[in-house]
Amino acid sequence: MSRKFRLAYFAHSLRSDWNHGNAHFLRGLMRNMIALGHEVSVFEPRSGWSIQHLREEETGSYALRQFSETYPELRISLYDADAVCDTGLWRDALKDFEIVVLHEWNAPALAHTLIDVRDELGFRLLFHDTHHRASSSPEQIRLFGTDQFDGVLAFGDALRSIYQQQFGMSRVWTLHEAADTSVFRPRPHTEKTTDVVWIGNWGDDERSQEICQFLLRPAASLRDYRFAVFGVRYPENALRALQHSGVRYGGYLPNLDAPAVYSAARLTVHIPRQEYVTAMRGIPTIRVFEALACGIPLISAPWEDSEQLFRKEDFRLVRDGHEMQCAMNSLLSNKSAATEQALRGLETILARHTCRHRAEELTAICEEIVQ
Repeated sequence: MSRKFRLAYFAHSLRSDWNHGNAHFLRGLMRNMIALGHEVSVFEPRSGWSIQHLREEETGSYALRQFSETYPELRISLYDADAVCDTGLWRDALKDFEIVVLHEWNAPALAHTLIDVRDELGFRLLFHDTHHRASSSPEQIRLFGTDQFDGVLAFGDALRSIYQQQFGMSRVWTLHEAADTSVFRPRPHTEKTTDVVWIGNWGDDERSQEICQFLLRPAASLRDYRFAVFGVRYPENALRALQHSGVRYGGYLPNLDAPAVYSAARLTVHIPRQEYVTAMRGIPTIRVFEALACGIPLISAPWEDSEQLFRKEDFRLVRDGHEMQCAMNSLLSNKSAATEQALRGLETILARHTCRHRAEELTAICEEIVQ
């Protein structure tokens, strides 16, 4: 029987998912750690960047209420910005914990405060990285003093190698993201009101060309089908491009509403950011897990599944915009093929990529570092 731990997790936010995909996985991971019998507390800033933007959305209050109703078991303690360097505060707050995990989307000053408190209290301190900054902006990660942590949780083998080879870390574990299947699951009787849906943020031009190539141009050519996009940070030129291609823009979508949106669509696409095709190859990011968990056929722009997380039949991989258009047309005109592909993808998620799987993996990591 696995040992039960007292674990503290420092997140940018679990309450808000506004341009904050980490919240998707962390909600499910913490839920499943609790279900395994661990004592879990989450600490997050009271007014972080993501939640400030969420509150500006018309649906912001709804999203916050929806989160609290969906995850009532999550114990979240809020702290003010001036508490980041308050060693005394954190000494008292963390005195009973054995494991403390700091997510990379936090202030570097907090990392150094936790290092100091760790040296006094003796808990194990882990750094959790689910982004590409270690590759694209390593100087930002070095500000955290990761070499003083007891280990790193990396969300893919490529990132694990970066910490080992470029940061000199010897204790690095791969902990992939996964789907919270208590939320992301098929809704087979939902009416189809959309043919192709994509849920994703425009971002900082990290994939603007890819969005045009693998979504907007196929949409412009397949005018008989209904296309929709949800996400934030779309500049005016992007909104004009969506309109020109006949794609409906739905704006911010609370992630807990994503299962209903996927269920109302006939297929979805995956368009990875450039960094996940090059230096961070092999990392699919959270949307792939969540979409497949909802039982929707998925067509992906190019990325290399170097860790063999999926089977070839779980989703359809295309090389360019023309192949994307052909794949869309093929699945939209062949219901049985679409259904079979969706079932394959769902099967793999349930077998390998649920938050329950990751909670069990994290438990094993905790057992290893306290030995």
